[in-house]
Amino acid sequence: MKKFQVVGIGNAMVDVLSHAEDSFLAAQGIGKGIMQLIDMDRAVALYDRIGPAKEISGGSAANTIAGIAALGGRTAYVGKVKDDQLGRIFAHDLRAQGAVYETSFAPRDSVQETGRCIVIVTPDGERSMNTYLGWSEFLSPADIDDAQMADAEWIYLEGYRFDGPESHAAFAKAIRACKAGGGRVSVTLSDPFCVERHRDAFRKMIREDVDLLFANKAEILSMYQTEDFHAALKAAAAEVEIVACTEGDQGAHVLAGGGHWHVPAVPTQIVDATGAGDLFAGAFLWGITNGHSYEMAGRMGCVAASEVISHIGARPEADLAALFRSHGLI
Repeated sequence: MKKFQVVGIGNAMVDVLSHAEDSFLAAQGIGKGIMQLIDMDRAVALYDRIGPAKEISGGSAANTIAGIAALGGRTAYVGKVKDDQLGRIFAHDLRAQGAVYETSFAPRDSVQETGRCIVIVTPDGERSMNTYLGWSEFLSPADIDDAQMADAEWIYLEGYRFDGPESHAAFAKAIRACKAGGGRVSVTLSDPFCVERHRDAFRKMIREDVDLLFANKAEILSMYQTEDFHAALKAAAAEVEIVACTEGDQGAHVLAGGGHWHVPAVPTQIVDATGAGDLFAGAFLWGITNGHSYEMAGRMGCVAASEVISHIGARPEADLAALFRSHGLI
């Protein structure tokens, strides 16, 4: 048995969550419902303009790993933070959840800071993300431990991490080590604009290395450059063994081995949509690494997503295993 069921690699971030009206987004030039990259000056300016905020450890792949750890899964995470207040909060929160986190801190005297994502939540529950990558941008091959990757059943690669000078090389190193150890590779597309920036690199990785593709409807349409959702799903399934694609309140689609399962969403009052896809992926990976069918794993993903959108923050607050039991999934 391998030491880890899933090792995630991504942008190590702290989320700063605040509520605002749509008019605030317009006044600040913030695109609704998407992730925009910002620099440190913009991050400081936005922080000064938002209302009361809540700081919660986040980062897309880190949220996924936290979800798996909350279910008792054997997990580890790789992502770069600085030895500053937010960086120490991030490390503590992830380790307290039960995940292994051993990435070395960036020096305390460095100019860049720990990355943070200023998330503006509008009354409809939609989240608009303004991301200062900080030190997370500088994850390099030196931060990838070959032995750790080789001791993982799955690695989980965050699409957002494609934005970085050495990110592609770091991913390539992780993939080589994981595959050499008999492990498998999953990737999440993260954001349609991220797909547009790196489509060729994504497509090459998907065709050559990826065993499981996570996406939402907008991302998969962007990847395959079509407005036909089912055509995009079919195109992805032709390239990847397993496709797990969410469709908002329509649930999720899982395609594998010629099968196609549509899993219904769990009706939920949306408080904050942050992390829905992250927790879907975490529950799905936990499901398949614990012997459940793809369809059942998809149902688990929808239950976990419904839990995280019912409150502020992108980490689970309820007992996910208890929720799975209440839905008859375990």
